[in-house]
This record gives sequence, C-alpha cells and structure tokens, in this order.
Amino acid sequence: MIGDRLPLALETGGLTVPEGRIAVFHPVLDADLSSLPQAQCEVIQPFRPAYDAFTNAGFACAVEPSQRYALSVVCLPRSKAETRVLVAQAAACTDGPIIVDGQKTDGADSIFKALRKRADVSPAISKAHGKLFWINSHDGLEDWMQHPALTDGGFWTAPGVFSADGIDPASELLAQALPEKLGKHVADLGAGWGYLSAHALTRDINELHLVEAGHMALECAKRNVTDERVQYHWADVTKWAPKGRIDTVIMNPPFHVSRAAEPSLGQAFVASAARILANSGQLWMVANRHLPYEEALNANFGKVTDLGGDARFKLFHAARPLRKRA
Repeated sequence: MIGDRLPLALETGGLTVPEGRIAVFHPVLDADLSSLPQAQCEVIQPFRPAYDAFTNAGFACAVEPSQRYALSVVCLPRSKAETRVLVAQAAACTDGPIIVDGQKTDGADSIFKALRKRADVSPAISKAHGKLFWINSHDGLEDWMQHPALTDGGFWTAPGVFSADGIDPASELLAQALPEKLGKHVADLGAGWGYLSAHALTRDINELHLVEAGHMALECAKRNVTDERVQYHWADVTKWAPKGRIDTVIMNPPFHVSRAAEPSLGQAFVASAARILANSGQLWMVANRHLPYEEALNANFGKVTDLGGDARFKLFHAARPLRKRA
C-alpha cells in the first residue's frame, strides 16, 4: 500500500512535497494518504464508492484532472493499459514530479522498466510487496493516452473498463436467457458499458435504470445505449435507491475490487436487488460458477430457480423479494 512506501520516499528517498496542488490518481478506497498535506490534495477517483469515501474524509475529489498540479501520485490499477493512460494523464497536467506506486501483482515492475526507457526515473523503493518511484521528466508520453474506442462488435469501451476488449461471455449468456416480458421498469445493476441494457431495451419497457459505479464505463454506456427510456446513474449499487419500485433487475455483478475474488460484493448486489424490487419483482442474474451466491439469494428471495448455465457460469432467476424488518 502507498502508506507503507510514501513515508520512506519522503524521509529517506530524497523526495519532497512542493507547494501547490497535488493530484492523487485512483487511490484504492482504504489508501493511506496521511503523508500528503490533505489541503493541497485533489483525489482523481472515478469509482463512486471510493469517491464518496474520500469526499467524506474531507478530500477534494474529481473524476478527472481539473487543473495544473505541482505533484501527482499515480496509484496503479490492475489494467496495464489503464496504467499507461493514468501516467500519460498525469504527465499532461503536472509541472513537477510524478510518483508511481503499486503492488508488484499490479505491474509495478513492468511500468518501472517501461518508464526507465522514456523518462528520468528515480531509484525504486520496495516494501510490502510493492514498489514506489517517481519521474522528473515526463515529456513524450502522449502515445500512452487512449480514449474510448469502438470494439469489433460495435460497442464503445475504454482501458480499465470491465470487458474492454469485447462482449463478456457471462453477460452474453444472460442476455440469451432473458424472457420476452421484463415489466415496465427495469434496472441493470453494475451495468458496465451497457451490453445487458442494450438487450433489455429490445423489450416493451417504459424505463431502464442503468446503474454503474465506474465513471468511464458509464460514459461508454452513454454512447452504446442512447435510447430515451434510459436513465443513467453514476452510483454505488449497494446504496442506490430508485424513486419507485423496480419490476425487474438484471445483473452480472462484479466480484473483484483487488485481484482476489470477493463474493461479498456480489452478495451485496443481491441484497440491493431485493431492496429495490416491487413485491412481484424478479431478478435475472449470471455469475461465475465457483462463486457462492446461493445463500444470499435464498436469504433475500422467497423463490430461487437455478437455470443451469454452462461450464463456466450459472444463471439464476429469483422472485418474491423478502423485505427486511426495521
């Protein structure tokens, strides 16, 4: 974690914090930024739960860089392509050093080697299975910048967005299983760049709520799903509440925040689906076959049907949402 390595860089590595604004790109929700002066920091965080957490902690937050910065910190994401985009973004708006920090499992060694070929890079500080270093010269990284682009299937995606290279096979399986009648009010929870929403809109519905925590994924969805029946929500699914009850929820819930599978995230999606559905509402869901969602489904719905699926994914239909007593 950055909280393990940044203090070392400031105390013994020769790194100093300049006066002026500091951009911190994509820190994880529980990142320790206490080594930086909070009043100077702007957290660049497009993931809604983390955005809310840093805002509640008193940080200025934005979904993309909004000004010039005297110092930038890039916290490595899992995607190599997204890493390069973030470094290029930081290079374009930073007048001083750019700190790069991340775990080795997130490609810290790879980006260190790549930047040494193109920039003035400090020695690396290694601790807690990660690496931190900074670059003092950062011209000529424009070719690392990538923007939303069309896939072969005709959908807009972007680096770091789930299933950026094409249609996710689990979502495709669920799309094929959806019934002809979904009801008038539908919600796609964790909608990504909008594949399932596009399929739902082929049905006779009045409105579709496309709910997505990733800001870039939502921007892609706005290009992919342009129907006037759609309402777009940049929101944490576990907290989002529609104004009225929903007839049908469709979802292929995420199960990663870090590299490790976290079934509790998908289980929270199941609970959210039950919370927002009408009494007669129904859930259509796909999940990786190894993930334990059956208990959460049975705890939140009176009727759960395993629809089979295939060797990799399982499909569920759930009805009669159970209301939690206050």
